[in-house]
Amino acid sequence: MEGRISQVTLVVADQARALEFYTQQVGFEKKTDVTVPGGPRWVTVGPRGEALELALWELGSAVDPDQRAWTANWGPGRAPPIVLRVASVQKVYEELHGRGVEFPQPPKVYPWGTAATFRDPDGNLFSISEPPPAWNPK
Repeated sequence: MEGRISQVTLVVADQARALEFYTQQVGFEKKTDVTVPGGPRWVTVGPRGEALELALWELGSAVDPDQRAWTANWGPGRAPPIVLRVASVQKVYEELHGRGVEFPQPPKVYPWGTAATFRDPDGNLFSISEPPPAWNPK
């Protein structure tokens, strides 16, 4: 199969609160914000200049009965962290921490690089990762 990942869905309890967090505190840009008549609001955010979008899916917003059954076990904060590669973990940590973003794991150096993990208001986890200077992926 050929393709590329274009979107990751995050389950959130409050879409407006999540949108504010990702745009105001994390610094992502809003990419999509559409409300279909009679349907749920569809909101996506992502890093500036990146095609990847995070869909902020509000818990319980499915309108189709089949979709409600399929999403019944979804919940905020029930997934492993999404990893964002950055040039400087320390710099990004200081910037986001200064905006009130909660970091259950502050920057830590590992053999494979430096990482820190932050949490959104719904408990979804994100790791910021910086490879070591000598690392050269093939």
